[in-house]
Amino acid sequence: MSFSIREFQPADFDTLWRLDQTCFPAGISYSRAELKIYIRRRGAFTLIAESPAPAGAIADSAASPIAGFIIAEASPRAVGHIITIDVVAAARRSGVGSLLLTAAEDRLRSANCRSVDLETAVDNISALSFYKRHGYSVVRVFPRYYSNGVDALVLTKTL
Repeated sequence: MSFSIREFQPADFDTLWRLDQTCFPAGISYSRAELKIYIRRRGAFTLIAESPAPAGAIADSAASPIAGFIIAEASPRAVGHIITIDVVAAARRSGVGSLLLTAAEDRLRSANCRSVDLETAVDNISALSFYKRHGYSVVRVFPRYYSNGVDALVLTKTL
């Protein structure tokens, strides 16, 4: 199945929030207010991966062509930050996450970012494996980073 990347539109918000709720446990998933803040931050952008046919039901909504999304931001310090990557369960292991991450890294490079950082929960083994496959390295641990008390690993990659 092929996926296309497009820019976030305000009408996408509820679908993205529901997807985030299904991708992450309480204490790691974002509230509606948090997600809105991240999407609207200065230097932030949100990219959406869509399939030509619905990728599966998200929460209680009808089937949606949205297969996943990424929120990232470029800072004036020439460092990018991946805020979140969320992929519909039915579209995982199909290249959606890699497509989103590559598109975000390309956009950060074009914004003159020299590196990119991100955080992931220490117990999110699949995310850690994914990021390592894409050239990210663990540089430190943030104790009790998430509101549920879970530590975060900080990873970085030179662009």
